[in-house]
Amino acid sequence: MQRGVGVRLCGGVAAVVALVLVCAIGVPAWAAGSHKAPTKSAKPALSISVLSGRANLVTGGSALVAVTLPRADRRKVKLTLDRRNVTREFVAEPSGQLEALVTGLALGSNTLQATVPGGWATKIMLVDHPNTGPIFAGPQLEPWVCEAGATDRQCDKPTSFSYLYMSTNPATSGLQTYNPAAPPSDVAMTTTDQGVTVPFIVRVETGYMDRDQYQIAVLYQPGKPWTPLDPQPQFDHKLLITHGASCGDDRTTGTAPATTGDGVGPYALGKGFMIMSTALDNSGHNCNVALQAESLVMAKQHIITTYGTLRYTIGTGCSGGSLAQQWIANAYPGVYQGILPTCSFPDAWSTATQFLDYHLLLAYFKDPTKWGLGVAWTPTQMNDVMGDPTYGVQNAEVSDAAQFHVAIPTDPCAGTTDADRYNPTTNPGGVRCTIADAAINVFGPEPKALWSPNEVKIGHGFVRDPVDNVGVQYGLAALKSGEITAAQFVNLNAAVGGVDIDSNLTPNRINSAGSPSLARAYRSGMINEANNMNQVAIIDCRGPNPGLFHDAYRAFAIRARLDRDFGTHANQVIWEGPVPLLADADCEKNSFIAMDQWLTAVERDDSTRTLPEKIISDRPADVTDECYSGTGLLLSHSLCPSGVVNVEGTPRTVAGDPITTDANKCQLQPLNRNSYAGITFTDAEWAQLQKTFTTGVCDFSKPGVGQQPTIPWMTYQNAKGQVIYGGRPMGAPPVSTEFRVPTKNKAKAHRRR
Repeated sequence: MQRGVGVRLCGGVAAVVALVLVCAIGVPAWAAGSHKAPTKSAKPALSISVLSGRANLVTGGSALVAVTLPRADRRKVKLTLDRRNVTREFVAEPSGQLEALVTGLALGSNTLQATVPGGWATKIMLVDHPNTGPIFAGPQLEPWVCEAGATDRQCDKPTSFSYLYMSTNPATSGLQTYNPAAPPSDVAMTTTDQGVTVPFIVRVETGYMDRDQYQIAVLYQPGKPWTPLDPQPQFDHKLLITHGASCGDDRTTGTAPATTGDGVGPYALGKGFMIMSTALDNSGHNCNVALQAESLVMAKQHIITTYGTLRYTIGTGCSGGSLAQQWIANAYPGVYQGILPTCSFPDAWSTATQFLDYHLLLAYFKDPTKWGLGVAWTPTQMNDVMGDPTYGVQNAEVSDAAQFHVAIPTDPCAGTTDADRYNPTTNPGGVRCTIADAAINVFGPEPKALWSPNEVKIGHGFVRDPVDNVGVQYGLAALKSGEITAAQFVNLNAAVGGVDIDSNLTPNRINSAGSPSLARAYRSGMINEANNMNQVAIIDCRGPNPGLFHDAYRAFAIRARLDRDFGTHANQVIWEGPVPLLADADCEKNSFIAMDQWLTAVERDDSTRTLPEKIISDRPADVTDECYSGTGLLLSHSLCPSGVVNVEGTPRTVAGDPITTDANKCQLQPLNRNSYAGITFTDAEWAQLQKTFTTGVCDFSKPGVGQQPTIPWMTYQNAKGQVIYGGRPMGAPPVSTEFRVPTKNKAKAHRRR
């Protein structure tokens, strides 16, 4: 039997313990770290492992499973799925395991059992879910508009296949359309990273699951068979996931991000990688970490049950694509083993404080009627308050135009109409097109004590953004450095105000006290605390930000969070260069090559070190912080010198927030005149500050209110599919249970008794 080369997902007898602990969440055995070998006992080493994912998150009616048992029992084992004998479906592998694609699972619970002579057996519960979802993200959004041609209300459509090829003609660029019925004569050959040479033909599978589109591209030999237990030899069992951009809230089936476009795609395909994407992993289409992760988990299960097991998974993407990689890696560790964020964002909701501050400050700066008597602002001073002395206001304007609309409930999000969309006057019960309301399963509705008149009118709460600006001293660093005057500082903070539940400007600041959203944002990973990101290798491509709101500081925010949580950031390297946002023209491809080498080294490490220790110790010596020319030339194994990629601040860091920038609501300390050394306030100005900060000012030396580690692998639904607002931990992946089976004589005696 032709098998894939290299270490397979959870394969091998040596990985028995890792199988039990890790295979059930669909990550490679080596990603389990080190575990003690099982102690000897009278019972045999007998276990069942689900290679395609967690046993309680099966989808599509099938699961790829492996049975580990003594070699002497391989011909005598009996395998049953509930009452059906499935023994003949299993095949023996060189590792000593028996493997099979178990099909025909009923929705709900299915018991797979292996029984061997001597009275021992093991069983595991396979819980199957509809291919249309959900599996852990909770009840699906309604309304939801399906794509034309959908066969049911869950947006299913027949799977389609298309073919592409690489031409030998140097005048052509990229992959060309291929017709298997009339093959072209200029098909190039390619040799994979495992030394297999085949025609450079790619099959693209486009299908639908979880009410949305997915796409899978892989080298393919038309006319030849491919099964998960016997894949075509050019597949190297590695997966690259592409992502979209932005951060949005659609209510309709979308299009999966490209898997075969220019850049790293053709290179990776030619080396034997599979490339996958889902529409729901495109943050511009869906900006909910739980739903993004759910779509990837389901798509990876489909890959494993259709194409074969995976050695490791790498993510790549810029902007919203980097956001998806980083918060999924933290909230659902194991989905990726390596990530390649570019023009990176740690998450949507710690960034939201910056975007909120931009919105409020622009409203103030652009309306001189809000300025106090004798107060005037220069463009330079505005930039200083924004946190970037060159592009501060421009950065804020671009950000406000590009992203603030996702916080406005009347925004015309895709899939809604004027008739069904929220209107505070005519349709207060309509669809609220905000990314917070779209993630109601995660955040939960507002408690009655905080309801606005419209919430009272319709009888249920909206979702409050997990942001706050009580106590924030806007422009503090600019005041202390002498860039702005005391009068400007006092007037700015008195007039900046906040927004209400509908994102309308208000004179009062935003107070999130009493709202469940804030703590749930941390628990869910919507605010990425990075406390699980030591389990993933990171190469971040980072270019300068010329006022395009993709600030360089964000790569270093993740670094600071890693340092805070683990005392090191050695699993993250940053590659800088002069190309705006991207660092270097070849950064994505070169970082992909380096990541492949890095993960291969980790994969081969059979030491007793933990996974985080392996990721750090097995990082290739030449994979470090680096500076590039912009045209692919490596200039140094260190960050670029000052002036190439400047790390600017935000309104919140000017107010004293550290670069971690994840304290969305600060703890307060009393306003103290002595803390403004060298600054003179008039009595009237000080009285105004006391009125503005009646409860105190931010103490950023302390953790934020409600700030807590992200809990990995949260679910937002119970066994019946009903919502669990705020979620609950899934717990450890289910494992098989070994037990004694009564012999026939003992069973007869039991019946007689």
